[in-house]
Amino acid sequence: MFLRWLYILISVLLLLLSKVYSQNFIIGNVYEKQKIDNKVHFVPLVGASVYWKDTNIGTTTDAKGKFKLKLIPETRYLVISYVGYKSDTIRIAEGQKDVNVVLQTIEVLNEVDVLERQKGEYIDKINPIKTEIITTAGLQKLACCNLSESFENSGTVDVNYSDAVTGAKHIQMLGLAGIYSQLLGENMPLLNYLSYSHGLTFIPGTWMQSIQVSKGTSSVTNGFESITGQINVEFKKPHLSDPFFFNIYVNNEGRTEVNADASFIINDKLSSGTLVHLESQLLELDHNKDGFLDVPINRQVNIFQRFNYEKDDKYCFQYGFKYLLDEKNAGQKNFNHKINRFLQNYYGTSIKNERMEILSKHGFILPRKFTSLGLQLSTMYHNQKAYFGHNEYNAKEKFLYFNLIFNTYLFTNSNKIDVGSSYVFSDVEEDINIKGIDTIFKKINQVPGLFAQYSFNYNGIISIILGFRTDYSTLYSKWIYTPRLHVKYDIYETTSLRLSLGKGSRFSIPVAENMNYIVSSRTWIVSTNNFLENAWNYGLSLSNKIKVNNDKSIHIVADYFRTDFKQQLVIDFVTNPQKLLIYQSNSKSFSNNYQLNISFSPLKRMDISIIGRYNDVRQTYNDLLQIKPMVVPFKILATFSYSTLYEKWLFDITNQWNSSTVLPNLSSNPIEYRIPSKSNPYLIIHAQITRRFKKWDIYTGVENALNYKLKKPILAYDDPFGPYFDASLVYAPIIGRMFYAGIRYKLNKK
Repeated sequence: MFLRWLYILISVLLLLLSKVYSQNFIIGNVYEKQKIDNKVHFVPLVGASVYWKDTNIGTTTDAKGKFKLKLIPETRYLVISYVGYKSDTIRIAEGQKDVNVVLQTIEVLNEVDVLERQKGEYIDKINPIKTEIITTAGLQKLACCNLSESFENSGTVDVNYSDAVTGAKHIQMLGLAGIYSQLLGENMPLLNYLSYSHGLTFIPGTWMQSIQVSKGTSSVTNGFESITGQINVEFKKPHLSDPFFFNIYVNNEGRTEVNADASFIINDKLSSGTLVHLESQLLELDHNKDGFLDVPINRQVNIFQRFNYEKDDKYCFQYGFKYLLDEKNAGQKNFNHKINRFLQNYYGTSIKNERMEILSKHGFILPRKFTSLGLQLSTMYHNQKAYFGHNEYNAKEKFLYFNLIFNTYLFTNSNKIDVGSSYVFSDVEEDINIKGIDTIFKKINQVPGLFAQYSFNYNGIISIILGFRTDYSTLYSKWIYTPRLHVKYDIYETTSLRLSLGKGSRFSIPVAENMNYIVSSRTWIVSTNNFLENAWNYGLSLSNKIKVNNDKSIHIVADYFRTDFKQQLVIDFVTNPQKLLIYQSNSKSFSNNYQLNISFSPLKRMDISIIGRYNDVRQTYNDLLQIKPMVVPFKILATFSYSTLYEKWLFDITNQWNSSTVLPNLSSNPIEYRIPSKSNPYLIIHAQITRRFKKWDIYTGVENALNYKLKKPILAYDDPFGPYFDASLVYAPIIGRMFYAGIRYKLNKK
């Protein structure tokens, strides 16, 4: 299958290449300006986007901040952009062959400075892999307290509560569970096995500089795990951040958060940054009167200390340390967490996560032109203690990650190759005492790997990424082969076509990844020891910008992605409502994802985005191929943003319409413990107003303004130790209308 697709694509590319003729070029350099000890330094910006205005023809800067781009007769204006920096537009004079550009970080210098408003979300024009970038402006359109709340404006990623008791959230991409999306932090593993169920709440929103969301399989340099997509979080960098940032957030449900960031320039080479997040939920709320707390009582302490060391353009070192303590207590209001749970007739849950990480990145510019060497290292220890009624799940995880990447250009900067090796060590020890499983599992897996990736760019018109990697699992004594291909072709100056094809694989830890089903009376039946999954993903994306006049245009993006599983670990909650069946399957299982994005600016300082999406997800349960329940097929997302002159006032509105969806068949339950065969469609509206001052931002807003929620999200809430209790069947919001307010303070760089 892969060779056939590869042959077809290469034939098409050769045909396209034959029609492209030689052009004149412009070369240049992109820098950032840093003031250290009253001395100004111009540092090359690696990976900055350079493209012709109102076109999709462009390139990116290399390891020394250099670029080369063909001249086109349609425009003389060159746009240079980089996440976290103000974009610059330069007119190229007739006969001009070179240019040097210095980008400035985005910051408000004083109240009367006019700044170009940063887009909340946009698609990377240059990357052959379709990548949506959520910027700081996008993250601030809503309260965005953590990573799980960062996708409310995204049509690509869906977020919902995984159960109605513990407060955990999960994501979906291409209609499939978030476990099939690779989660990275600055291109290193971000969330592992024990953190899948609750880890999205471990990443504070104020720590993030941007989020990069890629559909389908991604680069082989980051591993083999990406099946439906990749989410990469870029955190605030100490040498680029403001000296001090403070944020406090409160809502009417009793949740309070405090965030404080500090960055220090120690000398002209060394800088450090400290990020602190404190969170608490103190009010005991039961709006629907079912006897269970609507949100857990919790507290979280989260610290991230990092250092950055740079030596001109020769090498760069980054080091970081993270510590997290997160405790959540939930269940029935009358449950006392200070008394032995077996001595009470009430249902209670308690989840305590303690996590420590050490991160490091090392980059070296080698003597040979356009050649670099990168080394990534991380280690993590995670300890979890949890109980859910009479069920108990305690686990420990040790994790080590190593990735070495050698990067060089072949002949010109249009031909790049990345080769390297990786090593992953994971040690997961589970002490499980749940209905159906009472044992201790210890899984040690070592996975060494080799990879190579070739990138080709022809005059900014055709870009190709061809990659392959091979890894070996010591736990399963199995080789894993990962081929991937990405192509971007600029049909016209304003129209781009992207193609992707690749395979992804992953190892599952089924109990840790499906803890929401522990909050039920289901009996777990695991009938396999093989927890390896793999699938093929195919994608097609067409992007077109329609110019209305000199200042306005309409951007349209149409996507289609298909995921075909060849080997899947099935979590069967459908066949029997009193059981959770876990088994390995080679039967048919797939998802088709169609999405249309339309964005435009009808007025100055006004942005409107309309996204329509359809998911067709089918899975084989008990030898019967059927629509996967609790996956919303149709979704429409409409966002509206407007700012007054000088951005003193900002107004943001998000509308989400979700269609009805198929629900599990509970006809074998007593009538009082059943749910409908289909859910009702519903509309969610979020709104926020922000007032900006010289150093302060004050914001207030409402989430779920129409107050739509499940009236009784817990099945058999009146009999939590009975056979029909189930809090995992959450298919719509469980929290109603919520008001919030907050203050941001930023001390800008001098």
